[in-house]
Amino acid sequence: MTEEQKSSGVEETFISHLVELRNRIMKASIAIIVIFLCLMPWSANIYDFLAAPMLNALPHGSKMIATGVITPFLIPVKVTLLVAFVIALPWVLYQLWAFIAPGLYAHEKKLIAPLVVSSSVLFITGVAFCYYLVFGVIFHFINKVAPASISVTPDIDNYFDFVMTMFIAFGMTFEVPIVVIVLVRMGLVSLEKLKSIRPYVIVGAFVVAAIVTPPDIMSQMLLAVPLCLLYEIGLLVAPLFVKATQAPVDSEEAV
Repeated sequence: MTEEQKSSGVEETFISHLVELRNRIMKASIAIIVIFLCLMPWSANIYDFLAAPMLNALPHGSKMIATGVITPFLIPVKVTLLVAFVIALPWVLYQLWAFIAPGLYAHEKKLIAPLVVSSSVLFITGVAFCYYLVFGVIFHFINKVAPASISVTPDIDNYFDFVMTMFIAFGMTFEVPIVVIVLVRMGLVSLEKLKSIRPYVIVGAFVVAAIVTPPDIMSQMLLAVPLCLLYEIGLLVAPLFVKATQAPVDSEEAV
């Protein structure tokens, strides 16, 4: 085979991967858009649900404000799009893993279904943990320490940005066991190495919590402690995944 033929083959393979990636992204995007359009009639109710933790922390009868002309319409639409993404998350993750799957061995493909399900469940659990527990603590603390001369009337645009930051932080935090499992299963980092860096992970967890959450110790603990616990869970579960998806003893053929 000539160098020109080799180069042509590599180029065709690269283009086929790009086409496959485009198709996977389109399938994921279509699912999100369809769910989003179905939810749009209830966008105002969805935003009211999102705003409930803040409104519950404010004095009775208080409301949030909108300083932009189209903000009262735009923010509920953004929230609805976020909800559509969360609902479609299992399908989105499946498309991601399906794109990666052709490069995996048959025994490694056994990881796809458990990882898609567990990744979705853990991310949604992190968001729910943030919404139902963390927001109540944070918002009550903020309004409690606010001077009496200040009327706390949050802007819905700033509230949305804050909520998104927190949701992403807690959603990604709850994915820590998946990261540990993938690192160990793919042989990128040994389990012993991950155990040895445990002290650094604990320090890193509190650093991340101090950056992401408001500057009260309770909010930081609510992010850092779950992160550390989930890291330990990942260390416990990783060997089980490795054993369940290890290569056959006789041979290991790619499919």
